[in-house]
Amino acid sequence: MATSVKLPAFSMDSRIVIIGSGISGISAAHRLTTSGFKHVRILESTGRSGGRVKTGRFGDKVVEIGANWIHGPSEENPVFRLARHYGLLDPEALTPENQAIDLGGSPIWLPNIFSSSGRRLTPEEFDPAREMFEKLLKESSEFESSGGEPKASVGDFLRSEVQKQAAEEWKDVDANTRSLRLCMISNMLKMECCINGTHSMDEVGLGAYGLYKTLPGLDCTFQRGYEGLIENLISELPSGLVTYNRPVRCVHWNNTEKREKPVMVECDDGERIAADHVIVTVPLGYLKKHHSALFCPPLPLHKLHSIQRLGFGTNNKIFVEFESPWWDEDCEAIVFVWDDEDEIVDQVPDIQRSWVKKLFGFTVLKPTERYGHALCGWIAGHESEYMETLSEQEVTHSITQLVRRFTGNPTVTPKRILRSQWFHDPWTCGSYSFPGKLCSAQDLENMMEPLPTKGSQTQSLQVLFAGEATHPYFYSTVHGAVLTGWREADRLISHYSSISPSVPKSNL
Repeated sequence: MATSVKLPAFSMDSRIVIIGSGISGISAAHRLTTSGFKHVRILESTGRSGGRVKTGRFGDKVVEIGANWIHGPSEENPVFRLARHYGLLDPEALTPENQAIDLGGSPIWLPNIFSSSGRRLTPEEFDPAREMFEKLLKESSEFESSGGEPKASVGDFLRSEVQKQAAEEWKDVDANTRSLRLCMISNMLKMECCINGTHSMDEVGLGAYGLYKTLPGLDCTFQRGYEGLIENLISELPSGLVTYNRPVRCVHWNNTEKREKPVMVECDDGERIAADHVIVTVPLGYLKKHHSALFCPPLPLHKLHSIQRLGFGTNNKIFVEFESPWWDEDCEAIVFVWDDEDEIVDQVPDIQRSWVKKLFGFTVLKPTERYGHALCGWIAGHESEYMETLSEQEVTHSITQLVRRFTGNPTVTPKRILRSQWFHDPWTCGSYSFPGKLCSAQDLENMMEPLPTKGSQTQSLQVLFAGEATHPYFYSTVHGAVLTGWREADRLISHYSSISPSVPKSNL
């Protein structure tokens, strides 16, 4: 499973501190310890490992508060390979057929579609809008390779192209149908906000949108929860390697004093840890907010500018359970189309009064035997952040009114709800990263660049960076986080290996 490298004896004494016990930090520690490093330590600010991989309980059911799927469960995906190794997947996910399906990252759900007037819409009514939107979304991802993008953001591009193409392709369609189709596109924009983890597609850079790469395989879930993966990896680490409830106040690097080690990690409780190398795996949201206090000396300007240009938004879930289903038995998703959104919008004008309009719909938790009659609602952006501040009772009321309005059934009542609150989690400050406007591949390169930067006369590889936001094309994913943890561990392994005769490596 691990990299097999014979390192020079002195490297075993190198002290490596990893900040953050999310899956990226755990993956780095796993790689380093199995390669022979004796002094590896993870400092975790909270009382648990996993970070944004977080499994919770919903009544007597297991649900994912954080990461939900293995995106692209196939041989190229390290999360799939690890989950298979630990026996965490359903047999269906392991079939060659499942691994071969390639949807290009777009979920294909069999939906029930409702409008805000209480009318049930047919898939045939929805198809023209969906086809136009998917075609334009594909076009949006092609500017990265060709350049010369006509608009600054994906949102601007989609809006202008939809208006143009709707005028041409739907000119013979009656005004009400055309208006409804544009409202459907607003719904799809909101779904894209959730997929990208952004407040609005107006914040996603058009030129960089195509940097993201997908893997083949039909997205799958963990039968007993994503945290099972974390537990298996942690169980293979040396006992006591993770120190919990130990936030880091500052990483003092580029030591010019006469200290033996080039880096000193200062914890909130006053503990000071001398290290040869520090791997920082904190989420980009935390880095955006706290970088000035976290590093002394400050980060180089080019790295700081990349942190600012990359986006980091919020995508929350609202789990809702009902006594009985009001959706079809074969339904996989429920879509809500507002009749007053033909301006192609993905944000609401009055967040406090109408935040719930940002929720594009629900996915149906399956199988029913495991979850009962439960749905997972998806909501992104500032509306999602506002939702976090409300009481559970207020959220339940809004969801109840929403479902009753769209189904036209005044008696539908949720049994219980549970929502995630990633924006107000002080250690994440949101959900995951996306390429913002003016962002480029160089920014992702800058994110992963170790300190001191090349050309410095001082000891290299003092501070290394891992986490989903540092992967050049799998950002926002768990597999991206794993690969970056391995990448930085391998960087240190290669550094010490280069001091002795070259040695072979075997990958997972």
